[in-house]
Amino acid sequence: MGVPNHKAQLLARMAEKSLDAQFLTVIRDGLNCSPFEAQAVLEAVKEVYFPYLDEAVTMAPPGKIALMAVCADEPAGKPIVSCQKRAVCLTVHRGPEDDCILREQGADAFRPARIPDLLQEALSQGALLTREDLAFRIFWVSTRTISRDLAFLRQSEPERPLPLRGTVHDLGPVLSHRTEIVRLALAGHTMSEICTRSYHSPTAVANYLAVFARCAQLVEQGMADSQIAFLLRRGPSLIRQYRALVVQAAEDPNQQAHLAEFHRLGRRTSTDAQKGGTGR
Repeated sequence: MGVPNHKAQLLARMAEKSLDAQFLTVIRDGLNCSPFEAQAVLEAVKEVYFPYLDEAVTMAPPGKIALMAVCADEPAGKPIVSCQKRAVCLTVHRGPEDDCILREQGADAFRPARIPDLLQEALSQGALLTREDLAFRIFWVSTRTISRDLAFLRQSEPERPLPLRGTVHDLGPVLSHRTEIVRLALAGHTMSEICTRSYHSPTAVANYLAVFARCAQLVEQGMADSQIAFLLRRGPSLIRQYRALVVQAAEDPNQQAHLAEFHRLGRRTSTDAQKGGTGR
């Protein structure tokens, strides 16, 4: 048995988190194609459509970066080549606030200041980042530097969650983070209270609550968990937990009013999406 080539393995993992790799996974699994057939379809699509699509590509907003990451619902230990990926848009630079950190404290202080929010922002969009994503896709440093930053964060803020895909301790509570935020909202807590207690940004909390509202609305319509998971592009495990929260809130007089508000929000979101789809 030869000596493992860790650099080659690292490059292979990073290559699997790309639009091409995601397309190949969808074609291979969805149409039961062989790897050769899937690659042929990909090349044909590039040849026919890419000359026109490239002209329509818009730039990401200032301070943001778009990248592919593994879906949060994929289990730990599953090979990246077999995982579903998701495109996420992350806020790396927030403006004058970050300029001040960079000017006065340097990049070594900037990275730890941004990493927790970047991890939560990716999670709020349904994906989990890895050390490699942070190192080679966002900050352009070594994984050893990122590991040092993470160790500093865990020591200075031990209660703050750092949901990385490769960290079993952090990967386990991913679903509980989302459901706990919904529980707090159903109990009547304000946005600021939820953010403080969960260590999540307002954007992440708003995203979780919007997904739950849509889920509650679809549960009200009598849809099955598998249908809801497909429509919302979320994992079945999360949908089952959200359904349980809907049932629990419907039986609790103290939560019924808040659940009714989620139902209204879900119906309004559905109506807005239909209007947008019809061009009205």
